[in-house]
Amino acid sequence: MTALDRTDPEAEIAKAAQAYSNWGRWGADDVLGTVNFLTADKRVEAARLVRRGVSFSLSQRFDTDGPQKGWRRRTNPVHTMTDTGTDAALGNQGFPHGIGGADDVIAMPLQCSTQWDGLGHIFDRGLAWNGRAAEKTVTSDGDLVTGIEHLAPHITGRGVLLDVGRVFGDPGLGDGHGELPDGFAITEEHLTATAAAHGVTVGRGDLVVVRTGQYARTRREGWGDYAGGDAPGLSFTTAGWLHRSEIAAIATDTWGFEVRPNEFDVPAFQPLHQVVIPNIGLLVGEMWNPEELAADCAADGVYEFLLTAAPLPITGAVGSPVNPIAVK
Repeated sequence: MTALDRTDPEAEIAKAAQAYSNWGRWGADDVLGTVNFLTADKRVEAARLVRRGVSFSLSQRFDTDGPQKGWRRRTNPVHTMTDTGTDAALGNQGFPHGIGGADDVIAMPLQCSTQWDGLGHIFDRGLAWNGRAAEKTVTSDGDLVTGIEHLAPHITGRGVLLDVGRVFGDPGLGDGHGELPDGFAITEEHLTATAAAHGVTVGRGDLVVVRTGQYARTRREGWGDYAGGDAPGLSFTTAGWLHRSEIAAIATDTWGFEVRPNEFDVPAFQPLHQVVIPNIGLLVGEMWNPEELAADCAADGVYEFLLTAAPLPITGAVGSPVNPIAVK
């Protein structure tokens, strides 16, 4: 692995972007990026992984007790009832023969909790996925080209849990599940060693879920600076592995996917995002909750499963809430 020049993030980002670019790989009009690796054959193989029929939600709760603190106008979901049982009981709804009902509405940023980053979410020096001009791709009308709605039918396939927190973390934390400390940079070596420890392979078309244990810690100790603060996460140096492995998507249990603080000695902000989303075309998930799944995987020794995680088909959105479901 080439040493990282911690004094020059701009040069390191440019070098990685050039080395690992997938621009043009699926044609000039592509809107799926690495999700192209998730083919029909891969979904058929994934369906065969279901043996016990047990299922796990990998989502946080969507409520006001969430991690957001207002950075970049990101707030926690606000849930409001527009019709209630009280209205029905008092006869205020105007329906005949005693029928009543309840309705509600929710207001939230699309990236405030468990979510996918769409391909229009991050730009690299003014360019979006596949080399498109950012200003012509995402405008005040939304993502005009790679809106998250294009991904809605596709995200079902073989899920693989890499519980790096269990393999490399403190086993005394997280009820024995293990947790990585903030600032822990997960390298390619950590990922491959974790896969070997779990007895799984990772490759083309897979949907990879990385557990660091940070989510479990924040739920035990309070959110603190979970949303935007220090965190374990993927090292910038994993860009080559993320490209070479040809996975369809990757998700973590942290706010920002990559290690924080970022690995440079001068100011840098989410440099791995800048490589993997606009250049590799990688689908990235954040703030997932793998805790129940991880406990089950550790108990039965099986770390692969059918995973479905469709984004909401919100036209022109650059991200989407998701309720990922793992079935074993």
